[in-house]
Amino acid sequence: MPEGVGTDEDKKEIPLFNGFDYIVLICSAVAFFAGCLLGWLGSERLRNSKLHSTQATAEQIVARARQEAEVVKKNALLEARDEWHHERAPLEKEQETQRRSLRDLAAKLLEREQQLERKIDLLTSKEREQLKTEQDLDRREAAIAADEVQAQDLVREQSRRLEELAGISQQEARRILFDQLERGARRVAARKVREIKDTAVATANLEAKEIITRAIQRFAGELTVESTLSVVSIPFDDMKGRIIGRDGRNIRSFEMITGVEVIVDDTPGMVMLSGFDPLRREVARHTLETLIRDGRIHPGRIEEVYDKARSTVEEMIRESGSKAAFDLGIHDLPESLLETLGKLRFHTSYGQNLLVHSKEVGLLAGMMAEMLDLDIVLARRAGLLHDIGKAQDFELGNDPAQSGAVLARKGGESPEVVQVIETHSKHAPSRSAIAVLVESANEISTHRPGARKEKVEEFIRRLHHIEELAADYVGVKQAFALQNGKEVRVLVDSGVVDDTYAEQLADDITTKLEQQLEYPGQLRVCIIREMRAESHAR
Repeated sequence: MPEGVGTDEDKKEIPLFNGFDYIVLICSAVAFFAGCLLGWLGSERLRNSKLHSTQATAEQIVARARQEAEVVKKNALLEARDEWHHERAPLEKEQETQRRSLRDLAAKLLEREQQLERKIDLLTSKEREQLKTEQDLDRREAAIAADEVQAQDLVREQSRRLEELAGISQQEARRILFDQLERGARRVAARKVREIKDTAVATANLEAKEIITRAIQRFAGELTVESTLSVVSIPFDDMKGRIIGRDGRNIRSFEMITGVEVIVDDTPGMVMLSGFDPLRREVARHTLETLIRDGRIHPGRIEEVYDKARSTVEEMIRESGSKAAFDLGIHDLPESLLETLGKLRFHTSYGQNLLVHSKEVGLLAGMMAEMLDLDIVLARRAGLLHDIGKAQDFELGNDPAQSGAVLARKGGESPEVVQVIETHSKHAPSRSAIAVLVESANEISTHRPGARKEKVEEFIRRLHHIEELAADYVGVKQAFALQNGKEVRVLVDSGVVDDTYAEQLADDITTKLEQQLEYPGQLRVCIIREMRAESHAR
């Protein structure tokens, strides 16, 4: 038999429940329900008791809260009343202050109204007085008008009587009076003009002399002599034969290459080079000196040495221009202007080396600009470049000033420097203080003792020209130029020239000399008027 399967007999022997078990089960259920009922009843009673106690506690709390609320309400009312009293006091004080201010303002307004009333009364009285015064003035004006008419009648009557007594009309008398007044005014004006002019000239002369003297004392320059010859020393006279060469071949080649004439004469120890172009003559001098030191002189060698000498002179030109600019503290000149400036080393004018002269002018102009609180750098720059056109006068034209202005403008110079160069030749008036300083420095450098040579004929011609200009006026008898042309004395006819006209004549001659003459420094004009009385005793 399979395991777990029983027989019917076995089943019948083991019943599932018996009667006792049912009874126990029913009793247990009844007891359970009875316990539940008893527990519910107990808990219900407990809840009812807790509810009653809670309601009693709540009623106590509500009663206590009502009491506290009454207390808080009373305290709040008391505090509100106190705060109202506390805030009411300053408001009442402020209101009282405003009432007092209004009372004071009302009092002031009342007082002001009373013052205005008094002023109105015063103005009313003054107005009545003014009306009375105007009426009096009207009466007086009418009386004065009547008196004026009467006075005019009297004046006319007196004028008529005076004309009858004097024998001249009123217009003639007025003309005579005006002439007398005019002559007196002219004398006073001439005297005053002379005093002002003398004072201004004295002051200006002192200041100008001091500035120029200081500038000259601070500068010392060298003197040079204008020449068209260059002297080359030779170690021995036999060298002259080598220079000439066979049948003159060497000297002809040298003159053809350099463009300079070689003068070989009997003077011992020297050979001279002649030429109008100083730059070309300088290149020839370097070439000949190199050939003499080398000893080999022939046409091919001459051409080779000439090229090297030209390069050497060009380098010398650049160095000379750079050194001149450096000596004056000018460090920004373009290369083209430096080369042109260096060429001035080989140019002379009236016995002066132009490069040395340009440096002198730059230094003197800078010194005078320093004393006058002007632009020192601009004055030095303009003075250094004022004659730069003379280095290329054969290339750009006959006017060195215009040539220099073109070179400066191309070199990027400022308009002030270009204007100084343009006005230097006196073709245009100077328009700046720097131009005047450069012109003054040029005059100092050019006309200082030994700076230039003048022929006697030219000097005498200039003196005669001064005398002719001074004598070309009505009333002038003679004119004499004295002190090397620094003074001109003019003898005038005292019957034609009076004191007033003498002052005017001196000014006119001075203006004419300034316009038509160029001279260094000042030229004094002295008018001499004599009064001679002659008588013969018999």
